[in-house]
Amino acid sequence: MEGNDRAIAGFTMAGHALVHWFETSIPIFLVVWLAEFDEIGVALMGLVVALGYAPFGLGALPAGILADRYGPKRLVLVCLGGMSAAFLVIAASPSIYGIALGLVLWGVAASIYHPAGLALISTGVEERGTVFAWHGIAGNVGIALGPFVAATLLIGLEWQFVAAILAIPGVIALAYGLSAEFDPTAAVENDVDAAPAESLSLSELVSNSRALFASAFAIVFVIVTFEGLYYRGMLTYLPEILHGLPAMDALALPAGLEGIEPADYIYVGLLVVGMAGQYAGGKLTDRLEPARGLAALFAVLAALAVAFVPVTGMGLASVVALCGVFGFFLFAIQPFYQDAVAVYTPADTRGLSYGYTYLGEFGFGAASIAIGGFVLGGFSTGAFFLVVAGFAVAGALLSAALVVGLDRFVGENRALETGADD
Repeated sequence: MEGNDRAIAGFTMAGHALVHWFETSIPIFLVVWLAEFDEIGVALMGLVVALGYAPFGLGALPAGILADRYGPKRLVLVCLGGMSAAFLVIAASPSIYGIALGLVLWGVAASIYHPAGLALISTGVEERGTVFAWHGIAGNVGIALGPFVAATLLIGLEWQFVAAILAIPGVIALAYGLSAEFDPTAAVENDVDAAPAESLSLSELVSNSRALFASAFAIVFVIVTFEGLYYRGMLTYLPEILHGLPAMDALALPAGLEGIEPADYIYVGLLVVGMAGQYAGGKLTDRLEPARGLAALFAVLAALAVAFVPVTGMGLASVVALCGVFGFFLFAIQPFYQDAVAVYTPADTRGLSYGYTYLGEFGFGAASIAIGGFVLGGFSTGAFFLVVAGFAVAGALLSAALVVGLDRFVGENRALETGADD
């Protein structure tokens, strides 16, 4: 890669890693908060955490419009500073109300990254494929390291200190970003001005959105939302569920290691396995139509959620094995829905399409945190897994509906893509 590509790659990789660094550390804190604020209950605590995760997706559309208006680099810097400040607010919070405020601030700041970061790569990088690959790897590193570092630090430190420490990399990345120099429009300098574009007018937004949702993208959007409901529900509550399993209570640790929580490291392990799943899923998108891949993988995810019901009562080896398989398939499905957006939308609405995709995945998907808290608080762990399995079943059925009309939808949009590239 030449210098400008390397500079943008470094900047966006840092941003992507840190978004998920913060995101996946929150479920580890949830375990501690449930113990410290036990009078609140799991249902209300789930609602508090949902308040943080919901803006992560709900802010994607306005963030994309702001990135067009003010430039993506500026927006990514706001994201890095905002996320770090939010975790400092959490660290300084003496009550659940302060934690809720910090989580909301984090969600608003984090929502900026994906529209702005992906826009920066698409307009500033010549070797987009290479940078997108490294960008994805950086996100996966953040997904695994966030909970690993949080769980490890919580062995010897209070959660307030851990939250403050987790903010430090964000501050460092912000300082790096302020000094980074690159051309954000180097890859399209013959097509667009270097100055930020005017934001999309309300009438144009409504018109383009209406056209999108009158097409097969409407089904894709609902599919992505069900994937988000499954993803967010499982990853938010799995650490807490693992902590309460008989297999964890029966695990005897050597002297001096009593403070280590094996459940946290099993959770981290499934996220690490997810890197392999995402790579395998990406490779399979070259061989399978996205709707067929989605239908098959949703069916697998539904079966895995149901499998947790009996396996949670089994031994440690069974729990670890199921978590590993679950982590692989949970992330293997993501390249398929990303590819589905490209296949089922025309090229000239691609940015708006991905904005709606993140709205469904991270915004509407956060509703499963509140739903999961209600089910776990009023019913049983088994009921929770069955509800989550229902999200995957719905996704599988909708994906199968796309398969039925595959030739008609794909042919139309492939033609639009081809025409746009000529």
